[in-house]
Amino acid sequence: MTGPLTEAELEEQLSRPTAADITHAAALEGEVLVLGASGKMGPSLVHLAKRAAIAAGRDTRVIAVSRSGVETEGIETIACDLLEPGALARLPEAKNVIFMAARKFGTSGSEHLTWAMNTYLPGMVAERYRDSKIVAFSSGNVYGKTMVPGGSTESSPLAPVGEYAQSVLGRERIFEYGSARWGTQVVLLRLNYAVELRYGVLVDIARAVFGKVPVDLRMGYVNCIWQRDANSVALRSLSLCSRAPAILNLTGPETLSTRWIAEEFGRRFGVEPIFRGEEGRDALLNNAARSHELFGLPTVTPDQLIDWIAAWVSRGNPLLNKPTHFDVHDGKF
Repeated sequence: MTGPLTEAELEEQLSRPTAADITHAAALEGEVLVLGASGKMGPSLVHLAKRAAIAAGRDTRVIAVSRSGVETEGIETIACDLLEPGALARLPEAKNVIFMAARKFGTSGSEHLTWAMNTYLPGMVAERYRDSKIVAFSSGNVYGKTMVPGGSTESSPLAPVGEYAQSVLGRERIFEYGSARWGTQVVLLRLNYAVELRYGVLVDIARAVFGKVPVDLRMGYVNCIWQRDANSVALRSLSLCSRAPAILNLTGPETLSTRWIAEEFGRRFGVEPIFRGEEGRDALLNNAARSHELFGLPTVTPDQLIDWIAAWVSRGNPLLNKPTHFDVHDGKF
């Protein structure tokens, strides 16, 4: 698979279903409702769901809910502020719900809004869609940092640092409450980190190297996964929803050195990376072996992603200009 050259080609690859996606779509019963569908991952997820259904010969209703309600071809869209009183009650019924609504950046100084989005809203969703299957995105930030090499497994102790990470754990606990109180069937996906060619930790490092800006090494190791692969797992995880919420780490199998990533981009750009700081003995890392056993390995490797991103950045193609702040080590976003 060659790398995308244009945004249209990128969007096509991000939403291209695999045989496994099509098989899952053929067996899926009922509507797919995506809450928070206008973020970085939502648009490609709803298109992946629709394309997989079409390929499976199913007329599955796919509904994208977001504040803007931006029209997207072939997808039913609804503009909705999910925190507004009565908003959830006005949304259609759906047998399958993907919860992507969240808040991370801007938490410092507006902690109350982060807690509302990440904890209060999940409680309302768990009650409103108590009879649905819900796949809810969480984050590996709930673990805190772990020693290198290695990575936190689903059974590792939880040690969230900072109010963002604490509120994400709050999201999980509230969905657990919904399962205990109303029997809501849930899967919690602890993601670190989804990447594509316009956004993500690899793009952040590529831009720094290309622009001859120092790369911070304090978060010396990272995990990542091609965004299409992350969305594929999210959709197929609907089959795992249970009343005792299933928990699944979601990332690639590799532990990647920040220094190595920068050097690989430097080699492709023909520049010498500049570094700041030193690698620590710990980092925010996930072990997603269970996900790989259930759904297979990602279809795109880090080497491929670095090739694609290097070509994308060097051509001056569009970027989302939304830094991930992956190098934040004190939990303040």
